[in-house]
Amino acid sequence: MPNQTSVKDYIRTIVDFPHEGILFRDVTTLFADPRGFRMAIDQMLHPYAGMRIDKVVGLEARGFILGGAIAHQLSVGFVPVRKKGKLPGTTISEDYTLEYGEAVVELHDDAIAAGEKVLVVDDLLATGGTAAAGIKLVERLGGEIVGCAFVIDLPDLGGRKKLEALGMDVHCLCAFEGL
Repeated sequence: MPNQTSVKDYIRTIVDFPHEGILFRDVTTLFADPRGFRMAIDQMLHPYAGMRIDKVVGLEARGFILGGAIAHQLSVGFVPVRKKGKLPGTTISEDYTLEYGEAVVELHDDAIAAGEKVLVVDDLLATGGTAAAGIKLVERLGGEIVGCAFVIDLPDLGGRKKLEALGMDVHCLCAFEGL
């Protein structure tokens, strides 16, 4: 992909997916390009340079890709927040509201130690429901969130405001207006 100068340039939009009227922001094109992927990881880390971070928490599913790369870069542990029933050990769970219903995410009950500094990452910040649920899980275990990093913000859906109302530092690499 020649002439890409920002992370946003690597993201394609797919019209009417998964439903009519939706503009799906597809980060797989960003992940597939080595320069774009490196740019995204570096830019997601930049605001937290010099800060103590003990764990990176990635939200299912694309947050695993980003979170794993960021944890590797920081030489810290990676912790997945998964959909209900996907983790094999003892877990804690958090319910949250989706556009059409409810969902549950889980975290291993021993994944975060009290006082550990945690960076939460995902590809997309929409309504903020999944991220807020992940934050609550980390905080229930005594972890301290140092920030929340996303590739894409959809500001019209209010997720950033929701997380900031929880006292979170939110960093997004780009924004797309509309739904």
